[in-house]
Amino acid sequence: MTQNEREVIIEIKNLRVEFKGKGRKPFRAVDDVSFEIYKGETFGLVGETGSGKTTIGRAIVRINPTAAGEILFKGRRINGVIPKELDREVTRKIQMIFQDPMASLNERSKVDYIVSEGLYNIKGFKDEQDRMAKVSRALLEVGLLPEFASRFPHEFSGGQRQRIGVARALIMEPEFIIADEPISSLDVSIRAQVLNLLSDLQKTKGLTYLFISHDLSVVRFIADRIGVIHKGRLVELAETEELFGRPFHPYTRALLSAIPIPDPQIEKKKKVLVYDPTCHDYSKDKPKWVEITPGHFVLANEEELRQYEAMAG
Repeated sequence: MTQNEREVIIEIKNLRVEFKGKGRKPFRAVDDVSFEIYKGETFGLVGETGSGKTTIGRAIVRINPTAAGEILFKGRRINGVIPKELDREVTRKIQMIFQDPMASLNERSKVDYIVSEGLYNIKGFKDEQDRMAKVSRALLEVGLLPEFASRFPHEFSGGQRQRIGVARALIMEPEFIIADEPISSLDVSIRAQVLNLLSDLQKTKGLTYLFISHDLSVVRFIADRIGVIHKGRLVELAETEELFGRPFHPYTRALLSAIPIPDPQIEKKKKVLVYDPTCHDYSKDKPKWVEITPGHFVLANEEELRQYEAMAG
């Protein structure tokens, strides 16, 4: 199936997000970002800390207000002022798994309430029995025992807490899940388990993911396509293996060069590239978002475009 024939579940058009300080010029955290996410895929969004990736995720779930641009969910605009019914639909169908399983779970609440919180908000259950059955099912789906519902978060390990966070999202029966660095605070041994869980749930439930991370090796494992973001601007976007095999933008190449190689001999000889933004001369010739080869986009001006096209052969 070609990309044109695939169903677009999320579309981001010229998105801008700003944070205003008292008496100061607004800080532009996301600047003119556009991309699409297809139904059933995992779209990876990669960049350094502070690049704006989490801000985009939070704008989609309507936590961060947008300064300009549009966010469309199944063709309907969901940023800004929207009808109450659409807001309710977005609350149910778009869920977020947060980075820190310690901070994102209320320590004073039992797991039963934490997992049910979204259901209470939208009155998504018939009676108490129905709610408890849904909690049990959600816990089982993430590999936890239903009797864990009567415990508090501090009684669980980091990996188990993140599973509770996944159950909290799943109970809403969402179509689209934003996973914001869901494994970065977990032990290495637990990371693969959580990634495999997300992958299995995607297959069984037909979920679509936006997977936000700073770790390209993890994103390579789980994502179908990857967008690379630097200081609020999307600089490159391509299918995963295409991006790893033929990165154009110097920032993407620098990120890829920093991935650790599990071979001490190769790792010793490896040359890590350092990205220097002054390598771009955008004083006269401003960069544009261009499709260089089918499905491979890059931010470049005319001169850079000629270089990248030569690299593409």
